[in-house]
Amino acid sequence: MAADSAAQTVDLGEQIKGPSALSGDLRRSIQLTIAIARNDFKLRFFGSALGYFWQLMRPMMLFGVLYLMFTVIFPLSDLPAFGVALLLGIVLYTFFAEATGTAVTCVMARENMVRKIHFPRIVIPMAVVLTACFNLALNLVVVFIFAMTAGLRPHWGWLELVPLLAILLVFAAGIAMLLSALYVRYRDVQPIWDVFLQVLFYGSLILIPYETVVSKDYEQIAQILMANPLAAAVEEARHIIVDPSYVTAADALGGAVWLLIPLAIVASTFVLGVRVFQREAPRIAEEL
Repeated sequence: MAADSAAQTVDLGEQIKGPSALSGDLRRSIQLTIAIARNDFKLRFFGSALGYFWQLMRPMMLFGVLYLMFTVIFPLSDLPAFGVALLLGIVLYTFFAEATGTAVTCVMARENMVRKIHFPRIVIPMAVVLTACFNLALNLVVVFIFAMTAGLRPHWGWLELVPLLAILLVFAAGIAMLLSALYVRYRDVQPIWDVFLQVLFYGSLILIPYETVVSKDYEQIAQILMANPLAAAVEEARHIIVDPSYVTAADALGGAVWLLIPLAIVASTFVLGVRVFQREAPRIAEEL
C-alpha cells in the first residue's frame, strides 16, 4: 500500500517561470518601450532651464575642441569639409556610446520595476537604445546645419543614411542586450566596457579618417579597422553626407564582398544579445 502511494506522481501543476525577455503581446511591448524611452528623455532635462539645448551642447563642445586642435592648430587632414566629417563621426560615436554605455546598468537601475511588475524584460535595454535614437536625431540636425553652413547642399543621396543608421541601431541594440544581461551577474562589465569605448573612439577612424591613415602607408591596418561596424558606418556616412572623396565602406575594405564581415558582426552580435538576454531574463530578479 505504501509502495503504491509512493509510486503515485504528485501533480504540482504547471511549472512557474520568471518573466521572459519576449513574453507578452508584441504591440504592448513596443508601446511600453516607447513610453519608457519618452519618459526617460523628458526626465533627463526636467528642471533644466535650457532643456534639450544641453543635449546639443555635449557633442558640440567636444567637436569644438577637436575642430580647433586638429583642423586649425594641428591639421590632420586636408579632405573637403573635414570639420563636418569630424562632427558626423563624433555624433555617430556618441549615439553608440550612449546606447551601449547606458544599457550596461539599465536593468539594475530599474530593480524595483523588475521585482514588482510582470512585463517583457527586453523593453528595458530597448528603451535605452530608443532614447539614444532621440538624442541622435537632435544631434543630426546640428550636423546638417553645419553641413549647409560649410557649403554642402542637400540631395537625394542623403536618404541612404537611413538604412545605414538602421544597421548601426541593430548593432547597438545587440550589444545593449548583451551587456545589460551580463552586468546583472558580473559587475566588472561596466569598467571593461568604459575602457573599450575609449579605445573604440580611436579605433573607429573618427578622429583620423581612413584616407589619412592610408596616405601614411598604413592601408592594411586601416582595412582591418574598417571591419569594425562602427568604423564602416562612419566612413560610409561621410561618403554619403560630406563628399564623394571620402571612399565608401566597400572600397575601404577592398571590395563589396568584404562588407559581409561588418554585416556578419552586426547580425551575430544581435542574435547573441537576444539569446543571452532571453536566457538570463527569468533569473534577473533573483540575481539583483
